Amino acid sequence: MLDADADQTLESLDLRRVPEIVGVQRRWSGVFRRARRAGVEPAEVFGLARAVVCRWWEHSLHWEQEWIWPRRLELVAGRGARGDVDRWRAIARDAVVFPEIVALADVLLDPAAEELAWTDSGRAGLPRPLPGESRFDRHLGEQVGRPWLGPLVATDGGPLITWKAAVIRWRWHTRVDPYDAGPWRVRADQQPPTMAALLREQSREKTAGGSGTNWRSTVPPEQRMFITSLIEAAEEELLQLRGAHQGRTADAARLLLQQLSHSIGLLDQALREAALAAVTAGVALHDVEQWAGIADSLPKDEDEGEE
Repeated sequence: MLDADADQTLESLDLRRVPEIVGVQRRWSGVFRRARRAGVEPAEVFGLARAVVCRWWEHSLHWEQEWIWPRRLELVAGRGARGDVDRWRAIARDAVVFPEIVALADVLLDPAAEELAWTDSGRAGLPRPLPGESRFDRHLGEQVGRPWLGPLVATDGGPLITWKAAVIRWRWHTRVDPYDAGPWRVRADQQPPTMAALLREQSREKTAGGSGTNWRSTVPPEQRMFITSLIEAAEEELLQLRGAHQGRTADAARLLLQQLSHSIGLLDQALREAALAAVTAGVALHDVEQWAGIADSLPKDEDEGEE
């Protein structure tokens, strides 16, 4: 993976100072065999866990309680990490997060974790983004060595919520939708960016000189994760509509309309949250209202509208 074709000259990473990265390879052998016994392709389990953990990695700079990954990164990169943190976060990402990837893969293969996801859904049949931290989220955080991670997992979307939704669908429906790829498939848009893509993006940003026009970078990470979760939950439900036309006409119509209504509600909430984040970050209120078409739903200045 270090041969990234992005002006990357480093040929290897020295992991001798980080024995937990090397040692976890033995644990992966056990997870590999467990996946085989469960009838799941180990590469798919690893790919899903990697997609989830790399997503966490993107947000981890804003996690005040996260100290494991910064320590590992410094051990892998040495003094170089202090001079160019972004570059080293791209280069060493997959090595630094490898223990958490294996731990998460082990959790997702555990029938007890699947049972938690199923019972946490509250109502069988229509997968929903869970309101707040759930037992599954707490269990997951504990298993990856971060008991405080549960609330952040609860507000995140991405491949993990797709996995939970697939588990709920497969537990509820007697006939599997032929369009349903199952819980272990990671959609292309949820794949983590490659190291080459990260390095090229950094190069473009340096060339552009950091214009400072990316207002989204000023939005708190929890709010960005919540907005993303709303959008991805709506997307997940809309994908399910392809298989929602079975059964009696009335039942199929009811299910279709309920899912459409809920998806529209999620997207509407995401729109308002994104608009509020833009205004808070300094984008002109008039522009946001015009772009989003929600002139009467954003907070106004106290003096605005007075004659």
